[in-house]
Amino acid sequence: MISAFRALHRPGDPLVLPNAWDHASAAALAEAGFPAIGTTSLGVAAALGLHDGAAETAQATIDLAHRLTHLPVPITMDIENGFSTDPAEVAAYLDRLGPVAGVNLEDQLADPHHFAQVLVAVTAHDVFINARIDTYWLGDGGVDATLERAKAYVAAGADGIFVPGVKEPQEIARLAEALDVPLNVLFLPGTLTVPQLAELGVARISTGSLLYRVAHGAAIDAALGVRDGGRSFAAPPYAAVDALSRS
Repeated sequence: MISAFRALHRPGDPLVLPNAWDHASAAALAEAGFPAIGTTSLGVAAALGLHDGAAETAQATIDLAHRLTHLPVPITMDIENGFSTDPAEVAAYLDRLGPVAGVNLEDQLADPHHFAQVLVAVTAHDVFINARIDTYWLGDGGVDATLERAKAYVAAGADGIFVPGVKEPQEIARLAEALDVPLNVLFLPGTLTVPQLAELGVARISTGSLLYRVAHGAAIDAALGVRDGGRSFAAPPYAAVDALSRS
């Protein structure tokens, strides 16, 4: 499955990776024709009343991985920073995920040399390691600072580099050109489109928590529509959603 997943990362013809938060959302996205599915740590955490990025969903993420890997498409799991700063513990955690095609590991602006050691520990696993660099997401950005980390992570064995938050075309193009592995960016509504990102050399476009937040907002709108009247909304049939449990 990893080879098929790896082949989907094509600069100029990027993989649009939707991020699910439970079995039903993942199964529905696979049924809709997406060739691979990721997960969103925010969606997984929020659905359980937990904090994102706080290492509170380690077991929930394992449980979800076990439910998703029977789907007919590659699955890549968002595992925050590996739920540990110890390289051996992160490697052991990957063993517990089951036959996933990939994982998303975030550096959270930690010491890049230490994060590189984590990557070295996990690259023996047969999964696509997507190293997330948080220079734009949690810091002040900057191509040079991002590439400094990226080069260390690629040398440590990362299969792809994820830079959420970068949105300037010139910066995206510089990153894509400088990297020897696929560049992954986060889709940001109101900024660059998928064709525009493709032209810049992006190989993977993630939706992150967007779909979960849209679903959350749609549920509230529907509830208000029922209560207040005067609003129309669409929903898939009960039987169609129930059937996703058997997808």
